[in-house]
Amino acid sequence: MDHKLNSYSDDSIRVLEGLEAVRQRPGMYIGSVGQRGLHHLVYEVIDNSIDEASAGFCDTIDIIIHIDGSVTVEDNGRGIPVGIHPKVGRPTVEVVMTTLHAGGKFDSGSYFASGGLHGVGISVVNALSEYAEVTVKRDGGVYYQKYERGTAVTEFKRTGDTSKRGTKVTFKPDHQIFETLEFSYETLTRRFRELAFLNSGLKIKITDERYDKADEYHAEGGIVSYVKYLNKAKTVIIPEPIYHMEMYEDAVQVEFAIIFNDSYTENLYSFVNNIHTEEGGTHEAGFKAGYTKVFNNFVNKHGLNKDKVNLTGDDVREGMSAIISIRLNEPVFEGQTKTKLGSAIAKTAVESIMGKFLPDFFEENPAVIKKILEKAMQAFRAREAARKAKELTRRKNVLEVSTLPGKLADCQEKDPAKSELFIVEGDSAGGSAKQCRDRRTQAILPLKGKILNVEKARFDKLLSSNEIRALITALGTGIGKDDFNIEKLRYHKIIIMTDADVDGAHISTLIMTFFFRYMTEIIERGYLYMASPPLYKVKKGKSERYIQNEETMVNYLLDQGLDGVDIAHVQPHRYKELLENLIKLNRMVTKFEKKGYSRKLVKLLASYDDLHFSKLEDKDFVDGLLAAMQKYGILDQYVTNEIEFNEEYGRYNISLASHSVTVSINTDLLATPEFRELRRLGVYLKEIGDAPYKLNVDGEITNFETLTEFVSFVEQRGKKGLGVQRYKGLGEMNPEQLWETTVDPQSRTLYRVRIEDAEMANELFSLLMGDVVAPRREFIENNALNVRNLDI
Repeated sequence: MDHKLNSYSDDSIRVLEGLEAVRQRPGMYIGSVGQRGLHHLVYEVIDNSIDEASAGFCDTIDIIIHIDGSVTVEDNGRGIPVGIHPKVGRPTVEVVMTTLHAGGKFDSGSYFASGGLHGVGISVVNALSEYAEVTVKRDGGVYYQKYERGTAVTEFKRTGDTSKRGTKVTFKPDHQIFETLEFSYETLTRRFRELAFLNSGLKIKITDERYDKADEYHAEGGIVSYVKYLNKAKTVIIPEPIYHMEMYEDAVQVEFAIIFNDSYTENLYSFVNNIHTEEGGTHEAGFKAGYTKVFNNFVNKHGLNKDKVNLTGDDVREGMSAIISIRLNEPVFEGQTKTKLGSAIAKTAVESIMGKFLPDFFEENPAVIKKILEKAMQAFRAREAARKAKELTRRKNVLEVSTLPGKLADCQEKDPAKSELFIVEGDSAGGSAKQCRDRRTQAILPLKGKILNVEKARFDKLLSSNEIRALITALGTGIGKDDFNIEKLRYHKIIIMTDADVDGAHISTLIMTFFFRYMTEIIERGYLYMASPPLYKVKKGKSERYIQNEETMVNYLLDQGLDGVDIAHVQPHRYKELLENLIKLNRMVTKFEKKGYSRKLVKLLASYDDLHFSKLEDKDFVDGLLAAMQKYGILDQYVTNEIEFNEEYGRYNISLASHSVTVSINTDLLATPEFRELRRLGVYLKEIGDAPYKLNVDGEITNFETLTEFVSFVEQRGKKGLGVQRYKGLGEMNPEQLWETTVDPQSRTLYRVRIEDAEMANELFSLLMGDVVAPRREFIENNALNVRNLDI
């Protein structure tokens, strides 16, 4: 045995200096090195600005996603202190940017309630960035410092004077750390919209230079505007939200907004210091208990409950949509993810404040209490009416097979952990599935046609639907708050299996809506899956492979093309993203070539530093660009070239004339979305470096003079010797193929259904499956161009 491997001595203990630990184990600090971690970097930076806003020192935050993938966050808060830190002896800004657990969050006098509790945020962002720059405006001066991978590369110095204040941080995530550098505009805007609603009066502006998009979020109405926004796709039954904000014993600030709609579900979103507590906690418990108690006491005291029925919390909160946002110093969370609040004082505070405010509100608004009571009584009557229907769906002893639906082909296994249920679209696919399944562990339930849309149906109507009743009986859990019991679930894998067409997508959405609204715990526990029948069968030599979708097909071809290939100057984990974007870039270069721009010229424009239309005001910059064209032999491809001054814009144009066409590099070109996309893709051109592009293929080095040759080589290498067959639906496959591709646990692909963002899921289900037409039309108009698979 090698003694080096077996030794454990003083020198085995490695001390990671400064931010080295963060680069060594990034997942510990930001969760992952994928998309989630990438976006977390932005959240960490903006959290500092939000804390300034919460403390009343900042009312504007600007976020810019730059073409090169870097991000700027700028606020008009107090600015990070710019003096020398008394304990460390270095500038305070440098200490904050380069030291873990250094920040204002640990001094209770700086912030009453802070979202970024660990104080590791900005230094972790710095450590995981190729470069970061901080500019502070404070005390009459402008101060600047630059860092690379967490280390200061310039002195912290004063660079100018100003009467303004605030902090600006620009950072570029490090391609050596992250699997992807592609920020999602939609993911970021969702969080910023939420923050603007939670911080009334705060203006958050996001600009995406890559795609020429911009949005501004500014909600003077705060969470009142938020609760209205969440209900825009629903019919509300009270005119305005019930709203209140109050401080409890100088320790907890409680704020809530409540509205009621005509749906049959309750939706409560809770926040602590701007953090979304997805799993609820003590503040939610206090809210539910407080509201139910006050409501029942009020209607009983005033004799409004004439039938003297026993209204439960579910009855009085049916159709409620509410937001509760609390702020407190040093909250206690359960678990590291900060998604469940454990502070006992929060429950007391919320319950106490609701107990004081709501009775007076109900007293002053008799029409509102009447509407809510009507809704609660309807819920009570529906619950009573559903009781008998529910008996039919209650699970009997699993041995009494006769009680199970006749169309269910059950499995022999009685242990739910080893049992699977396939919910199959249509009888023909159901027949194939029954023939090919493993009878020991796999059950098949064919559903006829499109099941009831539960978003538009009340509970008693739901239970009168044969298809849904068959599904509930097969699952065995019962349904409804009092009867649903997850422990009685007969299968721990429930797999929705539909065709990969529009009808199949609609049916799977209807089934998911049912689970989302009535059996959420099945999704939360990870028991619900989507089967993924293949779209392609590819054959190479004697080996065959099924491929699920277009995206996987592109990935497969790239994997084949990149197998055994090394790309010079590029990290292996970046190969695929690089190739995908170089393919897009090559198409974009061809597009510009058709307009008369030479390929060499387009590649220079894609990657030339700081090329933006505002730069065309600077004659030296324009002369430099023309000199670069001369250097790379681009001017030899045109008959004439000249620089002209455009009076209208106050900027210079470069005109290049060939024998057949004249092209311009001017404001009109540089401001187009196509040019912005070209610049975004140019980042990948910089990563691969200048031609010749070197590929080491199975130990042999090949040089490519052009991007087209380089990309085509990899693409053709991927397609070489492939035979491709395309499927349209489950019915096209015989039982053996269905088993092999979709049912066999050893070879199938399943997607687990998750509730990553309950608010977005709820909004989307209401929007797509509900009654209100206008928001659905707007959604379709906004997303029509993004449709990938359309059956006509």
